Amino acid sequence: MDGKVVVMAMNQTRTADHPALAQIRGYWEGLRARGALPARSEIDPRGIERALEHAFIAERVAPGVARLRLAGMHLNDLMGMEVRGMPLTVFFEPVARDAVARLVELAFSGEAPVEIAMESGRGIGRPGLDAKMLLLPLRNEAGEIARVLGGFAATGEIGRAPRRFRLSGAGAVPGPLDTAIEQGLYKPAAPAGFAEPPQKFVAGAPPEQGEPVRRARGHLRLVHSAD
Repeated sequence: MDGKVVVMAMNQTRTADHPALAQIRGYWEGLRARGALPARSEIDPRGIERALEHAFIAERVAPGVARLRLAGMHLNDLMGMEVRGMPLTVFFEPVARDAVARLVELAFSGEAPVEIAMESGRGIGRPGLDAKMLLLPLRNEAGEIARVLGGFAATGEIGRAPRRFRLSGAGAVPGPLDTAIEQGLYKPAAPAGFAEPPQKFVAGAPPEQGEPVRRARGHLRLVHSAD
């Protein structure tokens, strides 16, 4: 980048009820307005400073599988632990994970940004939660889509962690994705970088878990994987 922070486009969006997600998406759309899909190296945390605790970056490590490399504190709070290194499906109930894997793969296809509506049911010490997740594709230096810039915002008191979600709704989208649309699996979002050393994914490497969660707000954490 040239050192300038992109001004996000604060237009009316489906995520307007989640200001953090609106900022993340607006920032990504501002980068996309330059031409091609935004590059990973273009992402500057100053551009989403007020939304950092809701932001994440995930990389594709297998078909339908994305691993969190950077994650804001809101994601840690929902799970009650560090989520870096974990698969994105850790936030979802088992019954939803196959559908989520298809949505993850859709995001990495670059066909459309993906917006997922979710809900977490009530339980002892667990109030009901509504949430939304954004998956916004990013290209690497070779032009491949191997990462996504994401946003995750839950509305309500988190209560006792971990909180896991099921899919709760979707809107129609154009394109050759009729099955997913009919099943109500997703809706698309409407229409320089973090310091992160290169890492190789080693199949079977266990994610780092159990690290105490710090309560400082507004920061993303660098993923330190075992590879």
